Amino acid sequence: MRRAFIGRGGHSWANPAEVKENAQLKAGELHAAPGASSVVIPFIIFTAIWGSTWIVIRGQLGTVPPQWSVTYRFIVAAAAMAALAAWKGDDLRIGRKGLLAAAFLGFTQFCVNFNAVYLAERHITSGVVATVFALLLIPATLLGWLMLDHKPSQRFAWSSLVAVTGIVLLFVHEINEHPADGRQIAAGIGLTLAGMLGAAVANVTQARPEIRRFPLFALLAWSMAAGAVIDGIIAFAMTGPPSFDPRPSYWLGVLYLALLASVLTFSLYYPVVRKIGPAKAAYSSVLVPIIAMGFSTALEHYRWTPTTIAGALLALGGMAAAMGRDRSGVAAPDAA
Repeated sequence: MRRAFIGRGGHSWANPAEVKENAQLKAGELHAAPGASSVVIPFIIFTAIWGSTWIVIRGQLGTVPPQWSVTYRFIVAAAAMAALAAWKGDDLRIGRKGLLAAAFLGFTQFCVNFNAVYLAERHITSGVVATVFALLLIPATLLGWLMLDHKPSQRFAWSSLVAVTGIVLLFVHEINEHPADGRQIAAGIGLTLAGMLGAAVANVTQARPEIRRFPLFALLAWSMAAGAVIDGIIAFAMTGPPSFDPRPSYWLGVLYLALLASVLTFSLYYPVVRKIGPAKAAYSSVLVPIIAMGFSTALEHYRWTPTTIAGALLALGGMAAAMGRDRSGVAAPDAA
């Protein structure tokens, strides 16, 4: 039975607890619809773009050392992200602590991660790099548990195992296809794992409360700028002065990787990380190799077999099981 309180003048007032409950329900209704669109649509966009970048990176290799290609990419990306931050109204003055956080993210995400991936593609095909990188969900989950107290559920664990099993099948196929190139494959895999760890550390670090208080787009702009500076220093130390490729296709690739695959995707990806956590956001890297394999089929003559088909199905099935389970993850305290 609903109770009412009688105030001065005979006015009837609703139970305060009931008023609070109704307000919370209305607030939940108002936020329910935007919650889905603010995760699912960005997830689709950045996953589709990142699925294409592996083959574009392949076109960056050759005349220009990979380290300089990464540097050019993030010089352009940092300038574009700063312009986006200003347009969004973010204050670029993030203080000393903000700059230190940006430097750390720039080193882990925009230096270690991307240099390792570019170098890896000199040893193995773009589809294989994308396949190995899909294991990002494992360190992202473990680091999220360690640093953010995001303990994975049992279903998340076995779903991850199913997805990883699919990735392993895709990888075994590559080993069987190229048995004579063991050293090249090992070098490529090692570099990819190093890049994956850099990305996992960056994903979880930026989700911490002390990092989240900085304006996102301003933080990304400074992170990309710091990454570009570190990339340039490493490139000069390892390969000497800058070199340039006169081909228009090379510079179109730089612009695509900087503007779409960096500015657009990271401005969508990190808000998703903050909503659903780094572990679930990392499931984009399970879908990415499937897309990358499609490009590799058309442009690198990748050959599908029953093993690769089974691997793709297991990867997608594991991802769907993990993503479709615990919707409370969207309201998690933090969260690439």
